[in-house]
Amino acid sequence: MAGLSTFDAFAVAFFVGAWIAYRFVNEHGVRGQPGLSVLMNEHRIGWMKAMASRDSRIADANIMSSLQNGAAFFASTSLLLLGGVAAAMRAADDVLKMVGDLSVGSVVATRGAWETKVLGLALIFGYAFFKFAWAYRLFIYAAILLGATPGPESPDARAREAASRRAGLMTIDAGLHFAKGLRSFYFAFAYLGWFIGPAMLIATTIAIFVIVMRRQFFSAAYRALTSEDV
Repeated sequence: MAGLSTFDAFAVAFFVGAWIAYRFVNEHGVRGQPGLSVLMNEHRIGWMKAMASRDSRIADANIMSSLQNGAAFFASTSLLLLGGVAAAMRAADDVLKMVGDLSVGSVVATRGAWETKVLGLALIFGYAFFKFAWAYRLFIYAAILLGATPGPESPDARAREAASRRAGLMTIDAGLHFAKGLRSFYFAFAYLGWFIGPAMLIATTIAIFVIVMRRQFFSAAYRALTSEDV
């Protein structure tokens, strides 16, 4: 890659490795202990089981609507960020002229290096957009399945249970893609360290990895789901 060193390549590989490692740990847990996201999946199924026993499902529909709106908000935010990245790509000459007067580590020194780094940021936000957009659509599907679930007056309890489980599994899949979109935002902050230099990229990657791991396994939210004294 033009203008990039072996240390840059190592830092990028470290960044990608940390992202993949976090995804694996997040989905499989640590020493058999599931993370916060996985624990919430059980409650998604529980939510749909409770929904199936209710005559009025206005509250459930409102919750589903808020989930859809959240996914739509982040999808539109991703598009705005992509627009900002495109502007940064066009402003390469101005940026290089500005950073030429700075002495902050190994700040981008060539047009090729700048464009490569900005392109990587665009890929992250593009990935986030597709994850949020797909999550939005899955939440719509879940809302449809919610509406199709037979009410408590239905004589076929097995069909009602199967329908509620389908709706629950759909919300789990939607939540998984939404979480992947958020993960992209988290690691985008780490990626910004590369604009200062490869050493900073490694440092910011470690910092973000520690933060997200703490939230998944050592946060107050995690204790709220695992504590027996509730």
